[in-house]
Amino acid sequence: MTFTIPCLFGLEGLVADEVRRLGLGDVRPETGRVLCTGTEADIPRLNIGLRCGERVLIELAAGPARSFEALFQLASAVPWEDLIPQNGRFPVKGHALDSQLHSVPDCQKTVKKAAADRLGRAYGLERLPEDGPLYQLQFSLLRDQCALYLDTTGPGLHKRGYRAVGVEAPLRETLAAAMVILSRFRGKDPFRDPFCGSGTIVIEAALIAKNRAPGLDRSFDAQKWAALPSRHWVDAAGEAMDREFDGHYDIWGGDIDPKAVRIARENAGKAGVEDLVRFDTADACALRCEGDYGQVVTNPPYGERLLEQEEAGALYRRFGHAWREFPPKWRTLVLSSHPEFERCFGRKAGKRRKLYNGMIACQLYQFSR
Repeated sequence: MTFTIPCLFGLEGLVADEVRRLGLGDVRPETGRVLCTGTEADIPRLNIGLRCGERVLIELAAGPARSFEALFQLASAVPWEDLIPQNGRFPVKGHALDSQLHSVPDCQKTVKKAAADRLGRAYGLERLPEDGPLYQLQFSLLRDQCALYLDTTGPGLHKRGYRAVGVEAPLRETLAAAMVILSRFRGKDPFRDPFCGSGTIVIEAALIAKNRAPGLDRSFDAQKWAALPSRHWVDAAGEAMDREFDGHYDIWGGDIDPKAVRIARENAGKAGVEDLVRFDTADACALRCEGDYGQVVTNPPYGERLLEQEEAGALYRRFGHAWREFPPKWRTLVLSSHPEFERCFGRKAGKRRKLYNGMIACQLYQFSR
């Protein structure tokens, strides 16, 4: 099988590294996605184990589609009857960019009709019931080249299941995990998030320190597929749990909002890491760090959604003053979309990396003393 793993822009290299560590072959990072090859047993391994990817798609067909007839023929050639049972639900979604077929609804109808016609012939039915498990079909049209996919994941991989309640402007879990990975935190050193909000960065840090697979506590669409043996899911979960570590970690999150701190504690409980992390109501601009080494990884308000930019700038200045008192070997990573962050913070970053928080273009600034 060929798998396509969409991801947030800027995270392609991290996702490719994850896929390689899971042992899949022919790993090819491309803009906004990673391609690889594997077997049906890798469907649960990828879904359960990936921290930074958004979903796991099986590529079914690819080819030129400059007309609806060409798109219909491409979709008709897929052996849908080998994938979708008689009662399977198979809605279609997708996108089109720089292509002659620019109407997404019309493309959806074309792919749907092609799949329905072939399935109807295979099962001897004029009308398919579509009252069974979900088989979400996807298409991608880019410069008149079309790829057809089957989504194995369902709700995106960033929906770990622990954040039933959040605060305003939450950070996507996959991006939070990427920030922790980029900080090179592995659990040995102290970890701090002084703008913790609903606790996402802190919780992802705890999962990484424990080496706990992020998908163990949720379900996936492909779990309900009769053609995918349940033993693969059991084996993948067992393999993931065998890789976990036991230990005590110094992982802390603080927020000036007591409600956010309460929610963060609740989310940590849902994630099963409440005994590995601490949360306190605290002012980020009064943060004090102790010890020779450590990481501060945080996502302060940008001024776009929570604060006006001028207020955000004043906050960054105060946080920059606190940072100057950190021990020399502490590493600090800050995600922000504020155009004057470095000027307000009072120091040029040693490294910068462009990332996207949802649709907001941000920079991940890395500072070391």
